[in-house]
Amino acid sequence: MADSSPATRRAAKRLVVLTALALGTYLVVTDPFVLPSNLPEGMPLAAPQRSVAIFILCMALWFTNIIPLAATGVLAIALLPLLNVLPRDQAFGLFGNSAVFFMLGVFLLAAATISTGLSKRVTLLALKHFDGSPTRLVVGVGVFASFLSLWMPEHAVAAMMYPIVVEIISALNLRQGANYAKKLFLALAWGCVIGGVGTFLGGARAPLALSILHEAHPETTIGFISWAIAAVPVVLLLTPLALWRLCAVVPNDVEDIKAATRFIDERVRILGPMSYRERRLALLNLVTIAAWIVLGHRVDLAVVAMLSATGLFVLRIADWSSLQGFVNWGVLIMYGGAVALGRAVTETRAMDFLVAQIVSPDMPALAVVMLMATAAILLTEGISNSAAVAILLPVGFSVGDMTGVGPAMITLSVTVPAGLAFLLPVGSPPNAISFSAGHYSIRESIQIGWPLSVGGLLVLFLVILFWWGPVLGVNAW
Repeated sequence: MADSSPATRRAAKRLVVLTALALGTYLVVTDPFVLPSNLPEGMPLAAPQRSVAIFILCMALWFTNIIPLAATGVLAIALLPLLNVLPRDQAFGLFGNSAVFFMLGVFLLAAATISTGLSKRVTLLALKHFDGSPTRLVVGVGVFASFLSLWMPEHAVAAMMYPIVVEIISALNLRQGANYAKKLFLALAWGCVIGGVGTFLGGARAPLALSILHEAHPETTIGFISWAIAAVPVVLLLTPLALWRLCAVVPNDVEDIKAATRFIDERVRILGPMSYRERRLALLNLVTIAAWIVLGHRVDLAVVAMLSATGLFVLRIADWSSLQGFVNWGVLIMYGGAVALGRAVTETRAMDFLVAQIVSPDMPALAVVMLMATAAILLTEGISNSAAVAILLPVGFSVGDMTGVGPAMITLSVTVPAGLAFLLPVGSPPNAISFSAGHYSIRESIQIGWPLSVGGLLVLFLVILFWWGPVLGVNAW
């Protein structure tokens, strides 16, 4: 249809950005009317209104992705001192926040795991235990993708397992678009997406959210163990639900997977015994995870990540040239801009002022949490999940401050659902990687996956009601 053509979509994106630019320009040139009563001493009177202008423009650019996400992050950092919202040194200094270096360390560790072949070995050995039947193999792909995404970035897990799934499909001589191929690739994508919300390590969202939380509420923090205790129940409930949905809706067109079994056995045999590099890396990864768990409340997670990344080179596990291509530099650059922008709208009290014009202080805390979670899971289907967090968290903190919902609860209720994108390739890297195999269309992905998005929101509501609030006490209801 013409209204869904690429040209029409590009025109719509341009219209969104031009509208945001016009509104932002108006806010910059007009006399201030965004006037928080508790404006910090010495801050220019126009700073709150101009921070809103920058926020609106960056939100439109992140939403449309009309320029790279990283470019929008750089633009935010440049505009904050240019429009006298934050001092230059403060704005530029926020680019070096700990979230950037934490994710850099995680990216390097994941890159070494892939480049040494350790990831392939672990994946093949795990799938050997699920190769008894077609359904067992699908379940194995989904479960193992979910488990691995607890410990390394979800996009790295998808990239690591993708060629193995491709070779399994080739061994089974499946045609393009075969039902069983759809099931394997959707299991891979959904497993990575679900597992990625369970810990800090699964994706870029959690470190970004924690940095924004730290800038807005320095007195509040969520440790590695606390985050895992809060989020892993979502993974445990949603992974079997996703695989049940997949197996129930997409019929098998394969009855015998002996060829896939032979392929897995042969690849394991070819790998041979673990090399010294793989053993050193396995030990380094275990020590790193233990340090995050045991020392995370005393030593910054980024410090542990960077020491471990340095260990890759000290122990001669990898060299820089073999790892740098795996690092998502664009995400790291986006982080700096998102954190700086969150700091600006928080420090100027601009978002507090705007929220006060819309939200009633009497709004029930539970309704606030459910509203933020619903907004996050809807928004992340259309834009990067990191961008969704950058857009929603500053708003969420202001709503929480007004209605009495604690910042830890707001952080979890935005960040966890912001990772649960199941429908579109743009929603998350695992979706894009699996979709690139060409075995299913966007229409099929939406038809199969939309009940899972609804189910994911319902699971999250149950976890909030019966776990986060009454058991963990992360809220201030």
